[in-house]
Amino acid sequence: MLFGVRQLAAAFVRVELLRLRKGASKLAHSKKDARYVGSASVNGFAFLDINVSQTPGSGDAGRPLFAQFGRTAATRVWDGRTHSNYHSLQATLNRRFTSGLFLKGAYTYSRAIDEATYGDWTEYIWRAQSVRNRNRAPATHNIPHMFQLAYIYELPFGSGKKWANTRAGKTVLGGWQINGLFGAYGGRQYQLTASGASLNMPGNQQTPDQVKPDVAKLGKVGDAGTWFDTSAFARVTEVRFGNVGRNTMCGPGVVNMDLSLFRTFKLTEKLGMQFRAEAFNLSNTPHFANPNGNRNSSNFGRILSTQSGTGRDAIGGSRQFRFGLRLSF
Repeated sequence: MLFGVRQLAAAFVRVELLRLRKGASKLAHSKKDARYVGSASVNGFAFLDINVSQTPGSGDAGRPLFAQFGRTAATRVWDGRTHSNYHSLQATLNRRFTSGLFLKGAYTYSRAIDEATYGDWTEYIWRAQSVRNRNRAPATHNIPHMFQLAYIYELPFGSGKKWANTRAGKTVLGGWQINGLFGAYGGRQYQLTASGASLNMPGNQQTPDQVKPDVAKLGKVGDAGTWFDTSAFARVTEVRFGNVGRNTMCGPGVVNMDLSLFRTFKLTEKLGMQFRAEAFNLSNTPHFANPNGNRNSSNFGRILSTQSGTGRDAIGGSRQFRFGLRLSF
């Protein structure tokens, strides 16, 4: 594999912030905050294969380096070339109650657009100069709607509390705290692909044709059926690109609930210990992966797995329990 490196162009990121805030009220014990947050990245680093076919139907003969050197292998150049932006409305509400309950809610409505999915080998899926503009689309990590609600509740038992504040009562019931985090997230964008046999333009991605004006969401998983109406898409059999763009589809959303129970013990004046019992994805709700997007696959449109639970899909794990002790001094 040959790598070409040209003079690297500088990349920069600009972040904009417009904020509206309402401070804490003596009556409401709450704080409200709404803001616009946006960013733009220019000349992000990515690879570009300069030896891809430039014309539909040209095959290897359409590769720029084939005519000169008979070369058909990828020839990647790494440089600052991608542009992306992010726009969002972010709203938060914090509310503290006199009973020992604290609530924190957050909602984000956003849109992220880029030209290539970031990774160890960030590169375009359409590399020919004539179709490179097709790469600009919603980002793979674009999640338009995100909602989270967290709470902390100190149970009203023990020293300084309303109930069970006698010696025996506070020994057994004092110091307990319940914590929780509920999250609901929209699905991620994903790409539809198809066989490039008729296109015959090596190094460029083929997509299917969308043959119906709207794609119905069926919402089925596994053997029950497909996530969307697969008859809305057809294979391309002509020497041209399909009309489906990059990341036009949206996968299943995620609903998750984490819960924990803490109890704090005072061992000495300066030494304390906390017992922790934590449950992640308490309801063991499946967090499904995106459907198969290959129009030529027999599993096209089917969801056959869950999210990995690692990396960027950390929320995808099945139910887990964790117990621990924390010593403070």
